[in-house]
Amino acid sequence: MKAVVGSTVVAEAPTEDLVKIEGNWYFPPSSLADGAFEKSPTAYHCPWKGDAQYWNVGSGDDVARDGGWSYPDPIPTAFDRVGSDFSGYVAFDRSQVSIEE
Repeated sequence: MKAVVGSTVVAEAPTEDLVKIEGNWYFPPSSLADGAFEKSPTAYHCPWKGDAQYWNVGSGDDVARDGGWSYPDPIPTAFDRVGSDFSGYVAFDRSQVSIEE
C-alpha cells in the first residue's frame, strides 16, 4: 500500500506489514519516505493508545498539515487490544492523504 500527498509517495509497504486500528492503516516506520515528515506541535491524547505525535506530511508545495499521526510510546495494554506493537507506526488523514493499494 502507498500513502500519497500530491505526487509524493510518503509511505509504502506491503499490506501485511501494516496495522489496521479503528479503520486506519498504520504504516511501519521503515516504510516512511525520508524528508517527508516534520513534527507538528498539535497535541492529542487517546485514552487507550496514549499521546499522539502529529506530522506535517509531504514535500514542496504539497504538504498535508497534521496529515499523519503516530504513537511513539503507546500505552502497553494497547498492544493486547491491537494484537501487535504499533510504536512509531504512522496513520494518515484520508481527507489530505491518498491511501492506494
